[in-house]
Amino acid sequence: MASMADGLAPINRIFPEPVSAVTDEQLLRWYGDVPDKRNWVRFNFVSSLDGAATLEGRSGGLGNAVDQHVFQLLRRLADVILVGAGTVRAEGYGGDLLGAEARRWRADRGMAEHPAVAVVSGSLDLDPSGAFFGKAPVRPLLFTSAGSDPARRKELEAVADVIESGQERVEPAGIVRALAERGLQQIHCEGGPALLGSFEDAGLVDELCLTVSPLLVGGTGTRIARSEGGHRPQPLRLQHVLESDSMLLLRYASHRPAPAGTPAELG
Repeated sequence: MASMADGLAPINRIFPEPVSAVTDEQLLRWYGDVPDKRNWVRFNFVSSLDGAATLEGRSGGLGNAVDQHVFQLLRRLADVILVGAGTVRAEGYGGDLLGAEARRWRADRGMAEHPAVAVVSGSLDLDPSGAFFGKAPVRPLLFTSAGSDPARRKELEAVADVIESGQERVEPAGIVRALAERGLQQIHCEGGPALLGSFEDAGLVDELCLTVSPLLVGGTGTRIARSEGGHRPQPLRLQHVLESDSMLLLRYASHRPAPAGTPAELG
């Protein structure tokens, strides 16, 4: 499972201890090391050197094959993939989100072959006949607020399990709680900026995996997080730095205490 065998540029760890030509087994072990086996909210983003979160409207334009490879490895470790509706509309997400090898890897370890998939949408501006729902490998979970449009909700209930989390807007704490009740405790969040911003405001970001793309994009592109603010700055600790072909893959983590009533074990 070494990266070199896949025809990719080598991935090297430069912090904490240097390791050349890192293998997939090493990456999965490092990223799979989370404190205390409790609820864990991981965000994965890519940014240009000058802070842009997208290129021509999509985050995918900033990455490369190595970034996508690590991105797929992170999905293997997840109980649930959580994404905002805007990212679903911009990036697609129709069909299987893992390959056959990843499904076998999960099954061999007693995990569900495919992680659960959850989308967050306060407005329910999603097409129930679109590929995200029509080709979904598992029935999606859809988080919305109590104040969302009843007609839109009824349409989407035919293709997803619709879950209320908050009254006027979708509350991250309610998302984490509802997922934990379903045994989905390793939460892998893939964007967009509004989703990360809402979790930042709630103080519920345990980990940020940030790929720094060696590009200067310019323009007026958005940052990786967007919110109303008002929260205290949250310090994170650098866990490792990977490098491949001038691209950096950074892992930062927090060590917040487990909330009262949180199940002790990960699914």
